[in-house]
Amino acid sequence: MKKSVLIFLIFFGFLSSIAQETKPLTAKDTVKTEVVEVITTYNPEIADANKIKRNPTIKLSDKNKKKKLTYSIFSAPVASTFIPKSGVVKGIDVGVKERIYDNYAALGFGNYKSTLAELYIHNYTRFQSEYGISSRYQISQNNINNTLLDSDFSNFLATLFYKREERYFDWKVSLNTEQNSYNWYGLQENTFAPNIIDNIDENQKYSYFNATGEIDFLDAYLDKSTLSLSYFTDDYSSSEFLINLNTNFDFPIDFISRRLNNLEVQTGLEYLGGNFATNYANENELNYSIFTAKIHPKYQDTFGGFNLQIGAKLFASFDDENSTNHFLVYPDVKLQQAIIKEKLTIYAGVFGDFHTNTYKNFTEDNQFISPTQFITQTAEKYNAFLGFNGVVNNDFTFNISASFKEEEDKALFVRNNSKSSGVNNSLNGVALKGYEYGNSFSLLYDDVKTTSFLAELEYDLTKRITLSTNFQFDNFTLATQTEAWNLPAIQGEFTAKYKNTKWYATTNIFYVGERKDVLYAGIFPSNVNAIQTLDAFLDVNINGGYHFNDKFSTFIRLNNILNTDYQRFANFTVQGFQVLGGITYKFDF
Repeated sequence: MKKSVLIFLIFFGFLSSIAQETKPLTAKDTVKTEVVEVITTYNPEIADANKIKRNPTIKLSDKNKKKKLTYSIFSAPVASTFIPKSGVVKGIDVGVKERIYDNYAALGFGNYKSTLAELYIHNYTRFQSEYGISSRYQISQNNINNTLLDSDFSNFLATLFYKREERYFDWKVSLNTEQNSYNWYGLQENTFAPNIIDNIDENQKYSYFNATGEIDFLDAYLDKSTLSLSYFTDDYSSSEFLINLNTNFDFPIDFISRRLNNLEVQTGLEYLGGNFATNYANENELNYSIFTAKIHPKYQDTFGGFNLQIGAKLFASFDDENSTNHFLVYPDVKLQQAIIKEKLTIYAGVFGDFHTNTYKNFTEDNQFISPTQFITQTAEKYNAFLGFNGVVNNDFTFNISASFKEEEDKALFVRNNSKSSGVNNSLNGVALKGYEYGNSFSLLYDDVKTTSFLAELEYDLTKRITLSTNFQFDNFTLATQTEAWNLPAIQGEFTAKYKNTKWYATTNIFYVGERKDVLYAGIFPSNVNAIQTLDAFLDVNINGGYHFNDKFSTFIRLNNILNTDYQRFANFTVQGFQVLGGITYKFDF
């Protein structure tokens, strides 16, 4: 080792002597040479990476290798007494699938020289739109027995619509019209001379026209908006305009709390204007003009098993003719709780409302109203209710409730005082109109408190037979009037339905309790001196039919089967037993 070190030192000294040879003298450089190190961050790139040329191989030891498993089954005989029984596979009776047609036409005839015609056409296009037209015409040309004046009637209505689906909304426009003809035939018996009756023009015709536009937005704050324009008139130069703009909004309020549902807000603008050529007392014209704005916010949610709706209804009403304004706020609260899950539910609540009365609506409730009315609005101050509904054995459903409400300016029908003594067709030199013989009705407004009890029951006797019934009991308390004129205290209905693949039938039985109307001391003008009680009545009706095939079927309607001559309003006797039958044809284009 020492020798090696000695040889290395001798060799190193030899090299040093060679490198230190003498060089000629030159001027010394005064500029110093230094090394400058530049330090910067290193940003690697994918191109700088070296790929692995080969993958590593892993060798497992013999202990980690899978071992082949072998199975062996020890079979032993087991005594069994089970003997399978042969049976038949049971299927579910879903019935015969009924083909649904988009169009139909029906035509029927009956006694009282009655005719019924219906047509419905509905079609879809390939551009996500649809259109349709429907019409219905019914006429009864024979008079009711023992009526001194004409008692025939006719009804015609037609609707045309077009609907289209867009990307973000759907829209629909429709046109509607009605033409109805009735007669003021309710004369008091043994009062009028034959020559006076012959000079009475008892006919009245109503005409209605309506245009409606709807737009329904998809997934937007503005949910739906509807604009309706209506015009109603009669043969006595009465006219009525009604304009409605209703818009529903759906606002998310989850920015307050994530668990909150949307807030629904219903708004409406309404204008009602009309006039009557005269009032009943004199020849003065009657006008009415009412503008109403409303907003109805409500919120629905579930808290601790309770389904809750909280809301309020706000109204602003401006009556231009009577120079009266109203600003009203009503509650709208409903609560529902399941006592026995899916079996028994209790519900309660209180709400109020503000109703706009129209001449057209009054003619639908009572076709024999005179064209001489004072029109105003009805305020439903509150309506508190409590009830139960539920299901028993999946076949029997029920609903039982009680309510108490208070209404301001509720409209009541009362018979007009006759301007004829039975021997005259004029008064003070002015010819009497067809409704001025005590054979028409006017409106009285009063504040009414109503206590109601309602029971509704429905029972599925079999898959083909369904029975249902409802009864309502009302008790009225009025501020100024002695009776709730022409309002029954008891009403009831029973319905039975049957249907199989060929036959169908429905039975309706209506019961209406006693009603009260006024009696006058003499001809107009005179005071009320007595009360007339209208008897309760029971009306039994059956309608049914038979399907020959998918397209053709026949129908029959039996009304007032008991052939009772009850009075729906004072001195207005209804038609007796009625039968009407016909054919229905269903088709597609």
